Amino acid sequence: MDYNKPTEVVANMIEAGRTKLGLAPRDLLVRGILAGAILGTATTLAFGAAVSTGQSLIGAIIFPVGLVMIVMLGLELVTGSFALLPLSHLEHGTPRERVLANWGWVFLGNLIGSVAYGALFAIALTNMGTVQPTGVAAQVVKVAEAKTIGYAASGAAGMVTVFVKAMLCNWLVCLGVVMFMTSTSTVGKIAATWLPITTFFAQGFEHAVVNMFVIPTGMMMGAKVTLADWWLWNQIPVTLGNLVGGAVFTGLALYLTHKPKAVGKPVASAAPMAAE
Repeated sequence: MDYNKPTEVVANMIEAGRTKLGLAPRDLLVRGILAGAILGTATTLAFGAAVSTGQSLIGAIIFPVGLVMIVMLGLELVTGSFALLPLSHLEHGTPRERVLANWGWVFLGNLIGSVAYGALFAIALTNMGTVQPTGVAAQVVKVAEAKTIGYAASGAAGMVTVFVKAMLCNWLVCLGVVMFMTSTSTVGKIAATWLPITTFFAQGFEHAVVNMFVIPTGMMMGAKVTLADWWLWNQIPVTLGNLVGGAVFTGLALYLTHKPKAVGKPVASAAPMAAE
């Protein structure tokens, strides 16, 4: 049997958070940069599939390749850390300052990687700005505007909406991270991770790191979005919503109901070296 029971999974969640908190800032930054770039490539792949087929569900089915690569390589996504690191604080009394510092380094790395890939992608699709955005490029521009000025047009209702979409998103994304730990086989880990990630992407929820790629890349290709629009109407509320969704709906909820009586050594191969 390659299935880990829920109590074993929670023990591995706690251990994964503890491992992440032991990483040096350099490692957090490098792993965060790589994760941001890889998630950007998965997003463009999903957009391309949706545009070419006319079916957004096809893009959602393909998108999880990014998270699978990130988790298998032990890279860092701040959204996944929102669920895991608080458990180390609860179980081992890890200082809040260490948790916040870890999130800060990973957030910065994700931002750098996402924007860097976005710049390269924009150059590739527009022939360094000499060709008008079409196909996938046009879709990125459209989505960037919808994720910012689209919410701004609705005022307070838009702000509440983007925050709620972010909570729902990271509840599912963090479930993907946790489902990875339910199996000890590579195939089992991939299949389990795929389920909640496809669900989140198909419903158009808001993910902070995906948006670190989509919005600035759209801006580079002509989206009518300002820096203020990006941060005030998306990046800040989405990051906060992702924090609530991941920490409360996934991390805390599973910890409260499946917390092992004594957290010992994690099950072999159940947790990634540095789960995002």
